[in-house]
Amino acid sequence: MIGPVGNDFVKRYRLEYNLKALEGVRLIIGEKAYLRLRALVEYRLSGKDFDRSPVGVKIALAFSAGSDSTATLRILRWAGFDVVPVTARLPQMSGRVIERASSEGAVFVDVPGYLDVITEQMDKGAPICGKCHAMVMEAVERYSRENGIRILASGDLLSSGLISIYETDGLVTLNLPAFLALDKAEIIELIGGKYDLRFGCPLLWETFRRAPSVKRFAIQRVLRELRARSLTPEMAEALILDVLSR
Repeated sequence: MIGPVGNDFVKRYRLEYNLKALEGVRLIIGEKAYLRLRALVEYRLSGKDFDRSPVGVKIALAFSAGSDSTATLRILRWAGFDVVPVTARLPQMSGRVIERASSEGAVFVDVPGYLDVITEQMDKGAPICGKCHAMVMEAVERYSRENGIRILASGDLLSSGLISIYETDGLVTLNLPAFLALDKAEIIELIGGKYDLRFGCPLLWETFRRAPSVKRFAIQRVLRELRARSLTPEMAEALILDVLSR
């Protein structure tokens, strides 16, 4: 599954910082979840194995069926959590994505007003990814609260420390790859070694076509991931060239 980070100074620093963030949500998530998540981080730091039997804690996962959320699903299930993949039903989703999500037992939720908001962004020549992410997370958060689930996981790679795991009105958001200081290469290996280094959203391509200047926001995102060492230079180059080719 995942392995220890060894002597990687940056990853060790992030993991130790994330342990402090975990202490801040201990009372909210309960002792079972706290101890298992702490064991996961300590495993990354030292390689010390831990009990991975079912822990009896339910986690809702914002599940796109992409590489990051798929890896998150596999790690959490491997660690003994009861994971509910929650997939936002979006107009640009392909049949293949729907099949992949369904095969993992995903619950599908609607995102009210999604297309209206995204179309307005496109008409203004404004970036759409931030709006899309926020609306999807709101829908998954709504499902979590309605079903009494205290932890909402995502596949975010970038956040660290106090924003790798945090509480908002009684719901704890766990950005698992960031919480475990995983990088894209580890994610790709975990899901089977295959990853298409291209942007896959048709609405994003259409936005690029209407307003080429928006490409800079996608490139900035890639560069942020490169600076955080989530991507290798080769991965970042492939993604940037893909953006420029649209």
